[in-house]
Amino acid sequence: MSKPPVTKNQKLTLTISDLTYQGMGVGKVDHYPLFIEDALPDEVVDITVMKASKNYGFAKVINRHNDSPLRTAGINKTYTQTGIAPLQHLKYDAQLSFKRNQVVELLKKSHLEEIEVAPVLGMDEPVHYRNKAQVPVRMVKNQLETGFFKKNSHNFVPMEDYLIQDERIDEVIKSVRNILRKYMISAYDEKTHKGVVRHIIVRRGYYSHEVMVVLVTRAKKIPESDEIVDEILKACPDVRTVVQNVNQEKTNVILGKTEKILAGDGRITDSLNGINFEISAHSFYQVNSIQTEKIYQKVVEAAELTGKETVIDAYCGIGTISLNLAQKAEKVYGVEIVPEAIADAKKNATVNDINNTTFEVGTASEWMSKWSEDGIKPDVVVFDPPRKGLEPEVINSTVKLSPEKIVYVSCNPATLVRDIQLFTEQGYQVVKPIQPVDQFPMTTHIESVTVLKRVAGK
Repeated sequence: MSKPPVTKNQKLTLTISDLTYQGMGVGKVDHYPLFIEDALPDEVVDITVMKASKNYGFAKVINRHNDSPLRTAGINKTYTQTGIAPLQHLKYDAQLSFKRNQVVELLKKSHLEEIEVAPVLGMDEPVHYRNKAQVPVRMVKNQLETGFFKKNSHNFVPMEDYLIQDERIDEVIKSVRNILRKYMISAYDEKTHKGVVRHIIVRRGYYSHEVMVVLVTRAKKIPESDEIVDEILKACPDVRTVVQNVNQEKTNVILGKTEKILAGDGRITDSLNGINFEISAHSFYQVNSIQTEKIYQKVVEAAELTGKETVIDAYCGIGTISLNLAQKAEKVYGVEIVPEAIADAKKNATVNDINNTTFEVGTASEWMSKWSEDGIKPDVVVFDPPRKGLEPEVINSTVKLSPEKIVYVSCNPATLVRDIQLFTEQGYQVVKPIQPVDQFPMTTHIESVTVLKRVAGK
């Protein structure tokens, strides 16, 4: 077995040649790649090898001899260490090019280079965009602190400013933290599985400015909870509801199954493209409202609806895309595996007086087979699947329904390209440039909208 050309703790000087899709610099020693955080192409860096496995290693920068023209000044190391903003050292227009390039390279690898990729739709202000925060709470030097964990570890870093969250959310978290301190509430301890509060979750409507506070606790009861809730409402008049979520498991999953509403009705409202949505502690609601509106506008444009079409929304969640489409289609069918999401979707349709939608609980493939048996013939099928992309049976059941058009919203270019290939083999082709959208600035994630059409005669 050949040994790597470097050893742990070895010090070297390298030129960075590339960026990985996770935003790490790549430096090579005799073709052996070292992955290095906070290093950009063309920078010459002194490094220490942290880890050397057979085919690649990891290193960290001790000194930089020059700055890449793509580097931005004044970065905060904490955001990199905690993984909150792994691309913050890269200028924003370079971040957008980096993200577009991910899609281009994956298409090339799959011999689909004839598919064009449009420039990425970015943000005017690529910070403070998240409308939801979930921050862990721990005791540090006998004091309750909010913060984040260092990447790949359980080392807690106290923080007050999170860069990518709505600034008002950061302020509310601070107020809640101070009130919990005042009442000497203990934070969760992973080692002993003791303590009261595990996480503070805050959601804020981008347009409504309504705020929800969720206290995730290990304990069933919060000591002096009435007084604490009163103080939160006094300190933050924009808080519409306070919810206690009880999670007594030894787990990394944030929310438990039991919930108590401590103030308000457990919901806030917000809107996307003028459609109102009710959001609960468990609701899946896109965290970047500005960019989500752009994505949904692109989906509606791509569907080219005239008012006569039948549309299936195969991963409909709380109905966000379905309700955008319903305004232009004759009928929209939505399916989602999470029963609470479907209950929300039905409620959101009623709230907006939209009555040409049908929402079902189940898997996309099972309902598409049922709809097919019922003689439903969709003109358009819309997908917005999780990162793992589409299951083969979903692709097969879609092809059986033979819609004229497929609109695919993806949050993972690797599974998107795989699924494009599968659809291409079954008689569909991409008819417009793929439209990437920067839904998560400062991170390595990229969303996109792809339009496929059935090839005539297939």
